[in-house]
This record gives sequence, C-alpha cells and structure tokens, in this order.
Amino acid sequence: MAAARRLKRVVASQPGFLSLNDSGSAGGITCRRKRVNKNKKKNWNKNSDINDVEDFLEDIRHQERTTGGLLSEKSDDSLFFLDVGQKQKDDGKVPNEVEGKKRKGRSQHPLRIDLILQHGSHIPPVKDVLCHQQPNAKKLRRRAQKAEHLAAKGIVPRKLRKQLNRKPVNTRARKAVTEANNNPNREYYDIWSQELCETTKDSADSWYLQQTGKKRVKRPEKLNEKPSVLPAVEVIAPGGSYNPDFFSHQALLQEAHDVEVKKQKAEDKIERRLAVNKDDLVTAEVIFQEQVEGLVEENEEETPPNEEEEAEDGAGGAIALAEKKTEKQRKKQKAEKIKEQQRLALRKMTNKRQQLFQLRSIRATIKQQEQRTFARQKLRKAKMEAQKSQPRRLGKLKFQAQDLEVKLSDELTSSLRQLKPEGSVLKDRFKSLQKRNLIEPRERAKFKRRYKLKYVEKRAFREITFTPPTSGATT
Repeated sequence: MAAARRLKRVVASQPGFLSLNDSGSAGGITCRRKRVNKNKKKNWNKNSDINDVEDFLEDIRHQERTTGGLLSEKSDDSLFFLDVGQKQKDDGKVPNEVEGKKRKGRSQHPLRIDLILQHGSHIPPVKDVLCHQQPNAKKLRRRAQKAEHLAAKGIVPRKLRKQLNRKPVNTRARKAVTEANNNPNREYYDIWSQELCETTKDSADSWYLQQTGKKRVKRPEKLNEKPSVLPAVEVIAPGGSYNPDFFSHQALLQEAHDVEVKKQKAEDKIERRLAVNKDDLVTAEVIFQEQVEGLVEENEEETPPNEEEEAEDGAGGAIALAEKKTEKQRKKQKAEKIKEQQRLALRKMTNKRQQLFQLRSIRATIKQQEQRTFARQKLRKAKMEAQKSQPRRLGKLKFQAQDLEVKLSDELTSSLRQLKPEGSVLKDRFKSLQKRNLIEPRERAKFKRRYKLKYVEKRAFREITFTPPTSGATT
C-alpha cells in the first residue's frame, strides 16, 4: 500500500502530465488502513492495491490511441485552434433554390456505420519485416554475382549452354485439322482418360518434363506384384451355411476333424519326447556307488616283464624300418611306379574304345538324368507356386491359422433368426492381413515390470506403502 501511494504521488508530481480520467476525487477519499500480515509471501499480491498503477498505465495507453502520444509532449498548436467563424464561399448559389433538394456535385458524408468501422487508433501498425524480405535472397544475390563474373570472362554457364543446345521446336508444323463440334458423326473421346494423358506426356520433350518435374520415375516391377495371391475375403465352404447340404456339411466336419487330429498328434509327440523312462531312474544301488566312489584305494596292477620286453622290441623294429634306402631299392621303386602309370594309361585308353560300343546305354542314361532333372524342376516350380498362397515368415512368430467356424449336426437351425453368431469380424480381418503377408504375426504386449517394488515406511503416517523405484534406485 505504501509503495502504491508513493508511486501515485510521484505520478501526480510529474510536470505537465494531463489525465483524461478524473481520479482526483478518488484520491481524496480516506479509508482506514487494513492491518495485514506481510510476513508471508502469499499475502504480498493478495493484499497489495495496484489499481492506481493500472489506471495510470491505462491512461497512457488511452492517450496514445486517441492522440498518438502523451498530451504533455504535444505542442499548443496541435491541441488548440483559433475559432474565427465560418468563411462564406461564393459558389454561385441560387437564392430561390428550394432547400432540402440534393445538389449535383455535392460531396456526400460517409455513413455512420462506416465511421464506426474505421481504424481510430493513432498508433501506427507494427511493420511486417517478413513482407520486405525475399526468400533465399543471399543465395540469389550470390548466383547473380557469379553469373556477372562469368559473363565478364566470356564463360557461358552450363544451364544456359544446355538450353542453347536443345533441339528447336518446330512451331510452324501444321496441326491436325480437328472436326467441327457440331458434326454428329465425329469420334468421341474423353479428355480425362489415362491413355490421352500418357500419350501427351510421352510425346513431350524429355528435357522439359525433367525441368518441370513432370517426368515419371520408372516404377520397379517388383512393386506391381502382390505379396500373396489369396483374395482379400475368402468365401467359406458350402458346409458353413446356416442350412447346408448334408454331404457339404459332412465334408466340412471331416476337415475340422483332420485339423483337430493333427493338433492332438503334435501334443502326443511332445509328451512322448518329454516322458521319463522307468529304466533310466536312479536306484539306491547306483546312488550308493556314486557316494562310495573314490573312497576305496585300488592297487595298481604291475606290468609283467615279458610285456615290457615285447614293447621294447616293437619300438626297435619301427626304428629299423625308418632306415635309409639303398640305391638299388630306390631304382626298383621308381621302375614299379612308371610301370603302374603305364598300366593305368593303357586301361584308360581301353575304356574309351569300349565306350564306342556303349553309345546306346550312355544315351539312355543321359535321357534318364534329363528326365529326373525335369521332374525335379517341375516339382520345384509347383512347390514355389504353392508357397505363394502360404503365409511367409515375416517376424519371430509363426502364423497360426484361425479355427474353423463349424456347427455340429445338432446345432444346425432352419432359419437365420435362430442362428447363433460365432467368431469376430475384427479378428477375421486381422488374421486375413497376416495370411496375405501384409502384416507380421504378433501377440498382445504383456506388461513386464522392470524393477521390483520397493517398500518404504513413511514417518508422517507410520504406514508401509510400496512405490516403484526409479531407474537409479536400488532394491
């Protein structure tokens, strides 16, 4: 309060300040001072009176809007004027002219509604800097300077050189004569057809299409292939109808039965592999032997002297065999090696001569190999075609087919009104997207707590509560 009164006294003591609002009467009213505890910060703004400061600032803003500035800073000529009366103009007025009639050429005053809507503030609007700026002005200025520098040297820029080297367009070519619009026998064509647009784009200049950004990018052929040949909506078998034929319904039941049998066989196979063999169970005798093992010392059997002598003789014989060969032995070994090579070459030549008499059998063998190769290729192509209709492995999870929706014989109804709905449309569409390789098989995310709960005893209320620890907390 004291600060507000001090500011008010300072404002009132300013020389030449003229207030448009009469606040003198309000200042003369005295009121009893309210005793407030200002020791707390929350009472500073709550019990402080700043109305006089706001009135002062509002008065300044009002003067700036209405007069364009403070009245104390205005000159006397702009605030006052000398009233010397209205000058009489001699504009050729007819004395006997009837008053109230509009004269031609007399300027009409604007309407009151137009005066209200006019901008009455004397404060000039804020200058928009962005409207005076040019985008990429620095880059364009640098390009212009570079172009002037090159032109001074006599160098033609690459872009201009490409434009000069372009093939000139023959503008004098005669256009095809079109038929008149009033001819009923003229050929009909659609101006919005795709073929016409493609023909126009293909006939245009490639450089023009590239510069204007209308040249099409060559689309890879792989993007035109569908990820699966399966239809978006698969029609269920005839046995799935609400009132199916007997044989169709039995065929659908047999298909569902085969699926369940396959699942049961897989479960039985896992159980057989995980089953415990009774013969492999540990008995009490085996446990006792394991416990006693290593506690009883056994005497090492001494090797008899005869065996030691035989071992020494064998080692000596091996050393004797590794002795150096004589010259005669080496010549004999070389002669045997040459003789063996000649024998093998003669046998190879004889086999080639014998093959001339085996042309039929060789031809038959080659034909059988080609047939086997062709059969394998055919089988491989059939397997690849079958894989196109099967879901691929897109993620870490394997695709699980949806269960068949089939009604038992005692659940069939004779009308749609008594039929009970089965399955979910949303789940069916989700499985269809997975089966057509559009999205990968996924499971519902499970919540997994990263840190264990930390129990804390609060002193304020003497109660034990748990709070999840932060990343830096320790359990």
